[in-house]
Amino acid sequence: MATTLAVISILLILLSVLPFIQHQHWIFRVAEFIKIQLLILQIIVFGVMMVYVQEMSWLWAIQSLQFLLITYHVYVLMRYTKFWKKQKPTKTASSSDKIKIISCNIYQYNNEYHRFIQLIEQEQPDIFVTMESNANWEKAMQCLEKDYPYQEKVALENTYGMHFYTKLKVRNIQTHYFVADDVPSIEAELETHDGHRFVFFAVHPPPPSPTEEENSKERDGDLLSVAKKVRDYTLPVLVTGDFNNVAWAKSSILFKKTSELIDARIGRGILSTFHAKYWFFRVPLDLVFHSTDIIIDKLFIYPSVGSDHFPIGCTFHVEADSQKQDEDVKHLEAGEMEEVNELVEEGKKEESDNRPSS
Repeated sequence: MATTLAVISILLILLSVLPFIQHQHWIFRVAEFIKIQLLILQIIVFGVMMVYVQEMSWLWAIQSLQFLLITYHVYVLMRYTKFWKKQKPTKTASSSDKIKIISCNIYQYNNEYHRFIQLIEQEQPDIFVTMESNANWEKAMQCLEKDYPYQEKVALENTYGMHFYTKLKVRNIQTHYFVADDVPSIEAELETHDGHRFVFFAVHPPPPSPTEEENSKERDGDLLSVAKKVRDYTLPVLVTGDFNNVAWAKSSILFKKTSELIDARIGRGILSTFHAKYWFFRVPLDLVFHSTDIIIDKLFIYPSVGSDHFPIGCTFHVEADSQKQDEDVKHLEAGEMEEVNELVEEGKKEESDNRPSS
């Protein structure tokens, strides 16, 4: 029994250590996604193994390393709990009215269109964006266009289609293809009903996984291209979508530092969005980042709409002429911009043969 537990413990230690190796192959990156599950299993195995360490002293070395990794996981994940200090949603006289957005990877092969449409009709967000939406989804969502007169539609059949709808005034809107001509991102400069302007970005880069992309080069290059683009914007910025990444991953931290945006989950909860059908394997892949002059009121997960992702939503207001400094804004350190530029170029050079023709 002790030997079996030791083998399991070593495997958990190996999975915890793999993300420290900065290689973009999926073997090293996928382990970042399951930090919560690893922590739960490590605590259980650590507790059970304490029964045997008195009789088998060699287990102390494994237990010590396991304890250090448990402590590290807790340290990283603690900021994504409600025990951590978060940005206070204080509204001032210069603030915009409340704005609601819904973002959802609807899963291209999900044909339960009515479930998502009912969610939009019920919640009446000011903005909603879909990922993996193809021509069938575009046709199904035509019934919403009377309430959402401004749209940007990119119907693809490669699971990277994207559709954007809003009730707000659109001053400018464009679709970007940062690393590949079949992986879009949508950027919109919007104006609220009370005259506040801000930039909305929707993203959905390819994930590193044994069933999709062999490495994270396209994902990292795509996300860091967005980060570089928005870092010097003078308007408030909000970026959301299916990042196919977790907020504590090295590339997400680099995105956060490059863009100088705040992770909206800090102090609000893990809020896992994938996989909707397998509760133990759920991870927070749908992220929200924002500038200091976007004040998040609430961040929440909606019930399933038949997809493998839960929809994510938030309400916020725009703070005009904000000079506020936030301790959660991180900045690039010496040499990191060179790393960012290299990752962007690697993403552009990567050629995928895994995505079906759009």
